[in-house]
Amino acid sequence: MDNKKQKLLLIKLSSLGDVIFNVPLANALKDAGYEVTWLVSEKGIQVVENNPCVDKAILVPIQKWKKRGFSIESFKEYLAILKQIRAEKFDIAIDSQMMLKSLYWMLFCGAKRRIISKEAREMAILGGNEWIDDISYAPDSPIVLNYLRYANYLGVKPEKIKVSLPPRTEEQIKKVDELLMGLDMDKPLVVIAPATTWKNKHWNKDNWKAVVDGIADKCNIVFTGGPNDNELIEYIGGGKFLNLAGKTDIMELMEVFSRANLVMAPDSGSAHLAWATGKPAVITIFTCTPKDVLAPYGDASKYVALGGEGLPCQPCFKRKCHLKKNIDACTNFPNPREVLKVIDSLIF
Repeated sequence: MDNKKQKLLLIKLSSLGDVIFNVPLANALKDAGYEVTWLVSEKGIQVVENNPCVDKAILVPIQKWKKRGFSIESFKEYLAILKQIRAEKFDIAIDSQMMLKSLYWMLFCGAKRRIISKEAREMAILGGNEWIDDISYAPDSPIVLNYLRYANYLGVKPEKIKVSLPPRTEEQIKKVDELLMGLDMDKPLVVIAPATTWKNKHWNKDNWKAVVDGIADKCNIVFTGGPNDNELIEYIGGGKFLNLAGKTDIMELMEVFSRANLVMAPDSGSAHLAWATGKPAVITIFTCTPKDVLAPYGDASKYVALGGEGLPCQPCFKRKCHLKKNIDACTNFPNPREVLKVIDSLIF
C-alpha cells in the first residue's frame, strides 16, 4: 500500500447483529492502514459512530424514509448523502450488506474498486466491479470470519479478532448507575433479553420462566428489551424483577451488559451486543437459525450456544415456520434443565 492512506467505504446498513459482526472487519482494515468510513442505518449508528474501528460514520436514515414513504424530501436527502459520499473520492468500497438496499449506494459511490461477494442477493452484485467468491464457504463457518474474507481479499490477514465499541459518556454511565441502584452486589448479575424481531427465533416463554424460577434466589435478574417486549417479560418474570425494557438506548444497553456476569438471549442483536462488550458470559438460544454460524465467536467456556439441533428441519433460517405439523417445534428446545446446568457452570 502507498504511504498515503487509501480511503475505503464499508457499506453495512443493518441489522444491529450484522453491524456488530462487521466490526472485526472494520478493525482489520483500519489497522492495516486504510481510512475507513462506514455507511450505516439507524439500527447500527450507535455501534459505529465514535467506534475506534472507523474514521467516520455516515448515517442513512432508512427507517425514517420507510415511515415517511416515497417523497421528494427523502429523495433530496438521499442525493445529499450520495454527494457527501462521492466527495470523499473513495479508492475502495466493500458491500457486505449484499442486498438491494445497498446496491444504489455501491453503484453510485464513485469508488474506483467496488468489491462484493458473488453470493449477493437482489441484484446487488451489479454494484460491484470486483467479485470475490462466496464469503459463506461452509454452513459451520462463523460469520465473523466470513466477513473477514473481504479483508483477506485485500491481503489483510489479522492475527486475532478485534472487537470494539464506542466509549460510554459519564451521563450514560450515571444513568445505568441509577437504573441498577438497589441490586444486591453480593450476587451475580444475570441480564435476560428474551425478545427479538423474528417470532420463531423466540424461545418458549414457559422455558424462560422455568429458568428464571431456577436462578431467582441465587442472583440479580434484570430484563432488557424494547417497549413492545413488556408483556412477554411480565409473563416470564411475574413482575418480580427489574425490567429495563424501553428504558435504555443502545449505548446504555452496552453499559448494562458490561456490568453483567451473564447475558441470556435468543439469536438477536442483544446477544451479539453483549458479546461485543467482552465482559459477560453469554448464553444464546438458537431455534431456526444456524448456531455454528451466528453464535458469539471465541472462548467456548464463556460463550455457549444452545438449541438449534434435534429436528430434521433445523436450521431452516426462515422467518415463518414451514412445517404443517408441530409448528414452531424448534422454539421448545433446549430443555430448561440444560440451560440451568450451563448457568451453574458459568457463574456459580
